[in-house]
Amino acid sequence: MIATTAVNLDEPDGVTTVPDRALGVIRVRVPVVLMAAALTLAGCASVGGGTTTTVAPAGAATSSTSASAPAARPSPAQPRQAVADGLVVLHDPGQVTGTLSGPCHASDGGQLPDPHCTPGGIDPAVTQATIYSTICTSGYTSTIRPPEAQTEAFKFDEAYPAYGIASGTATELDHLVPLELGGDNSEANLWPEVPPTPNPKDSVENALNAAVCAGRVSLASAQRAIAQDWLTAETRLGLTAAAPAPAAAPAPTKPATAQGLSCGATVSSSRPADYTTVDISVHTAAGASVTTVAHYKTTSHQKTAIANASGVATIAYYISGATPGFTVVVDVTAATGSRSASCSTSFTPVS
Repeated sequence: MIATTAVNLDEPDGVTTVPDRALGVIRVRVPVVLMAAALTLAGCASVGGGTTTTVAPAGAATSSTSASAPAARPSPAQPRQAVADGLVVLHDPGQVTGTLSGPCHASDGGQLPDPHCTPGGIDPAVTQATIYSTICTSGYTSTIRPPEAQTEAFKFDEAYPAYGIASGTATELDHLVPLELGGDNSEANLWPEVPPTPNPKDSVENALNAAVCAGRVSLASAQRAIAQDWLTAETRLGLTAAAPAPAAAPAPTKPATAQGLSCGATVSSSRPADYTTVDISVHTAAGASVTTVAHYKTTSHQKTAIANASGVATIAYYISGATPGFTVVVDVTAATGSRSASCSTSFTPVS
């Protein structure tokens, strides 16, 4: 029997797991001369341990089956397509792709991967133009995360041997460029991290996601920084400096106009404390219907209102238990008749 434990794949509260199974992988390299001789024989060669290997003529497929072998995971060998910064571009939602082979050598006690084996990978579907429909939308990562059966198979069958990790070592299979920053699921972006508990990389991922969604740093800059060295990413991006004092009245966003209808939004406080109220003020046409959707870390809240005679609608959001430091993006839609316009604003709750 093979005992396994659940693998938590770079969630904010990542759970470190300890594998209970030994890695019993035997690779047999058959010399060319012996293989040539074997091709003259018909039938099958039986190998101890319940494995049967069929030797076929040149050009025919060979197969290997074992009663104790785990089910194979989908792993299409898609070619790596490197971008300027050495990251791999691959759209592979919901599946682990590629094959990892060593030897690979982690550094910083296992907290940083081998850049030759794990340079980092990004999904081309996540761009600066699509962040508010992907990584800045609550629940996005759950739609693209591979199933546990695949990540566990990759971790024990490929990542452990490649990185020379012994059975019984506590590790977390982690995305170097996290899914919440547009990382892909390729072998170029996954490695068995040996972190402390709780994993400090989780807070770095959250901080960079919040900064990208708030417009403080670009998506590409955040991806490069965390792929190069997540331990120093925040410092190199200038995100570790003291936060500025909250503004009493943030500057309004530039109104967007669609078919003559305007939409502009402001917040009463950009850094509200728990158990306070944030007012979203929307400036549009008089009598327009206004819809706001506040995207919290784990949920979204929609509200509606009608703009008054001055074209202003005020919608209140009460802050209770929101994630401190996570930037809440509020998407706004104003509509009247067949006309509509969109705009947005944001606030970051503090504890």
